[in-house]
Amino acid sequence: MRPKPYILLIIIIAQFTCTSPWFAGNTIINELVLKTGLGNEIIGYLISSVQLGFIIGTLFFSLFMIADRFSPSKVFMFCALITALFNFSLLLENMTKWSMLTARFGTGFFLAGIYPVGMKIAADYFKNGLGKALGFLVGALVLGTAFPYLINGTSWGHDHETVIKTTSIITAIGGVLLFVLVPNGPYRKSSKKLNFSAGPKLFRSGNYKKAAFGYFGHMWELYAFWAFTPFAVETFNNISGNNIPVPLFTGAVIALGSVSCAIGGLASQRYGSKKIAIIALFISGACCLVSPFLFKSSPTIFMIGWCIWGMAATADSPQFSNLVANAVSPELKGTGLTIVNSLGFALSIVSIQLLSFLSESLNPTNIFLILSIGPIFGLWQLRQKKFIFNTFRNDEPTT
Repeated sequence: MRPKPYILLIIIIAQFTCTSPWFAGNTIINELVLKTGLGNEIIGYLISSVQLGFIIGTLFFSLFMIADRFSPSKVFMFCALITALFNFSLLLENMTKWSMLTARFGTGFFLAGIYPVGMKIAADYFKNGLGKALGFLVGALVLGTAFPYLINGTSWGHDHETVIKTTSIITAIGGVLLFVLVPNGPYRKSSKKLNFSAGPKLFRSGNYKKAAFGYFGHMWELYAFWAFTPFAVETFNNISGNNIPVPLFTGAVIALGSVSCAIGGLASQRYGSKKIAIIALFISGACCLVSPFLFKSSPTIFMIGWCIWGMAATADSPQFSNLVANAVSPELKGTGLTIVNSLGFALSIVSIQLLSFLSESLNPTNIFLILSIGPIFGLWQLRQKKFIFNTFRNDEPTT
């Protein structure tokens, strides 16, 4: 059964709009510093509180099998509306450190009902070609992540209230739009019983475990790379005396990941998700290792190198999700995707905090070397012979 042509488009639009609050708080750091009285440590608080909220949220959603027991479209809309409210609360006048942390934690918690649930909805509609569909879907998520930076990098976004209001409004609209136009998919199989051990038992499957571990290697690198790209640009500007616009270039680097996700999704139809993931991990790992030299290069080489890294670091994400989704039975796809997201984002907090610590004690041009651990580990998992590619029946290359 071929889904109606507009289904994937609506899911993509909803995923783009509803993930835009993810980094919205990061783009108004100066205003939050004034409100809360915090200093540079606010960056770590902003990033970690959203990540922690997402981790707790995904653990909750996977433990109670929310996306598999209830209508995913309804779950998506409800979480989008609550996310919009938490995001909008950043505009409160009497913002303190704790109210800011609550707002960002709440945003992350309910994003757990958007990112993995959106992939679950796509899996319910696209039994074949899921790698392609997820390529466009995760690309939309990446573009949504970059959207606040892109707004902030323009004259339109100089007013911090514009960034927060815009991302909050489009999040609410996206959630309602998906609920109205995207009913439960034809391949959806709901779980009737609550099984608290369902998630952990999935790791008994060799293919699920290898796909999950490969994803963990990807996550060790990705969010730390995104979070510290502004820091990298500022460092390069200080060393070279150039003035690369930090918000705009950061937004462009992240946004290019949406292009590579789409390209990777199309390429997976011919070459398969595993090969695309391996290529992306190899390139991003190489970028980690050459990063110290990029800081000593010309502005053109630095920007090109960072843009290539931004594309490679993201391109494997939807393909890992495809491998994970196809390693579990239909009634557990939502739980399988959600628990992998949860553990992956937990790992990202470790790498973010590690980079934050190293930035204070090491030459800032060398701190990105530590991110190479992720791609190397991911490649090791994918290259193991026990990872049987052909058992991922929906991932086989087409000729």
